[in-house]
Amino acid sequence: MAGVREVSESLREWERIAAHSHITGLGLDGLKAKPVGGGMVGQIEAREAAGLVVRLIKSGKFAGRAVLLAGPPGTGKTAIATAIARELGRDVPFVPLAASEIFSTDIKKTEFLMQTLRKAIGARIHEVRKIYEGEVKEISIEKAPHPYNPYQQVPAGATIKIATTDESKRLTMDQSFAIQLIQQGIETGDIVQIDPEGGRIVKLGRSRRSVEEKKVDLSTVQVMDVPNGNVLKEKEFVYPVTLHALDMAATRRGGDIFSIFFGGRESKEIEPETRREVDEYIKTLVQEGRCELLPGVVFIDECSMLDIETFAFLNRALEQDLAPIIIFATNRGFSTVRGTDIRAPHGMPLDLLDRLLIINTKPYSRDEIRKILEIRSEAEKIPISNEALEYLTDIGVKTSLRYAVQLMAPAFELARERKANRIEKDHVSYVEKLFVDVKKSVEYLREYEKQFLDL
Repeated sequence: MAGVREVSESLREWERIAAHSHITGLGLDGLKAKPVGGGMVGQIEAREAAGLVVRLIKSGKFAGRAVLLAGPPGTGKTAIATAIARELGRDVPFVPLAASEIFSTDIKKTEFLMQTLRKAIGARIHEVRKIYEGEVKEISIEKAPHPYNPYQQVPAGATIKIATTDESKRLTMDQSFAIQLIQQGIETGDIVQIDPEGGRIVKLGRSRRSVEEKKVDLSTVQVMDVPNGNVLKEKEFVYPVTLHALDMAATRRGGDIFSIFFGGRESKEIEPETRREVDEYIKTLVQEGRCELLPGVVFIDECSMLDIETFAFLNRALEQDLAPIIIFATNRGFSTVRGTDIRAPHGMPLDLLDRLLIINTKPYSRDEIRKILEIRSEAEKIPISNEALEYLTDIGVKTSLRYAVQLMAPAFELARERKANRIEKDHVSYVEKLFVDVKKSVEYLREYEKQFLDL
C-alpha cells in the first residue's frame, strides 16, 4: 500500500543516555528513603529532606522559600534536584539553570532572572467557553477574485452544516474561518470544534460512520463517535501556562491569554507594568476559582559563581507574593562572595544563607559506589563482569565516582573491538592508563611544570 512500509526490528527510538537518565524519582516509601530506589542510591537523609520539600511544594506551602544543596563534588546534588523535578510531575514547572548563564545573555541580569523566576511559576487556568461541536454534514467555500490578481481566487467566506446525534445547525463564516477550513483540509465526515470567540476551528478527528462507509482500514486521523447533545454547548478548557508566557502574551496582544498559543513578535525586555497587570489578572482568576497557582522550582547549579548583585536580587525576589521555590547547589566551602572581598560559607552572603533550608550531601561509601556503577551499566546497556565491576569500584573509591563512571563507555568500546561481549578487568585497566584522573593529571603537571606555558 502507498505510504505504508515495514519497519526493521533493528530500528530503535531516539535514545541518548545522559548523566541522570536513570533517575525516575527520590525513591521514597512515604517519607522514608529506600536504600536504593528511583535510580537513587544512598544519601538517605538528603533524599528524605528533599521528599519533605516536594510534599510542601505540592501542597502549596513552600512558595517563596529556598533550599541549598551543599556537598563535595560527585555527591549527587544535581541528581537530587533532577529527582525532585521527576517527583513534581509535568504541570509543575522546573527550570534548571547554570549560574554562568546569567552573565552570558544580551539582556540585563535582573531581567534575565525575573524572566527565569516567572517561567517557574505555573498557572492552571479554567475557562468555560461557548463552542460549536459536531460532524460536518455540508461545507461550501465562497471564493472571490484576488485583490491584486483577478485571475486568482481566494476564500471570501464559508457555509458549514454540523450535526450531533440530537440536532444540526448551519453556520456562515467569514474569510478567516474559511481559510482555516482549507488549511486543515476539513471535509464532510470530519468532527470539528469551532470557537467563535477565539476565532479558531479545530479538527478533532473523523466520524466512525464516515470511515465505515468508505471502508477505510487505516486512517491518519483519529476515529471518533459523533458527539451527542446540542451543537452549541459550554465546555471547560484547562490551560497550563507560566507567568512568563502570560507576560509575553500581554506584551504582544494586549493581555489576551489565548494569544500565547499563536506566534508573535518576541520582546527581550518586559515592562514592570505588564507584569503587574498579569499578576492582578491571575489573582482575580484565583479569587473567582478559575485558576490554580503552581509554584515551580528554579534550580541554580554552581551558585558560588553568582555575584553580590544577583544574590541581593534573589533575596528580595523570595519575599514577593508570586515567587517560585529556588534550589541552589554548590560544592564550595569558604570562598569569597563575588563582587566583594568578604569570605563566607559557600561563597554566599550570610543574610541569604540564614533564610535557606540547607541539605548536605555526603561522600558515597564503597557499597554505594558499586551499586551506582551497576545502575549506570544497566542504563547505558553495558554488560560488565563482576571482576571488572569490583575494579571500577576500587577506582571510584580511590579517585572519584565520576571518573569511574566515565571509564565505562571507553572500556566497552575496547571490549567490542576485542570481540568481547562484556567489559573485563583488563579492558578497564587499559583505558585507565589512557584517561587519567585529576590526581594523576596534577602529578603530571608537577613533573613537567617547567615545560608548560606560564602566562
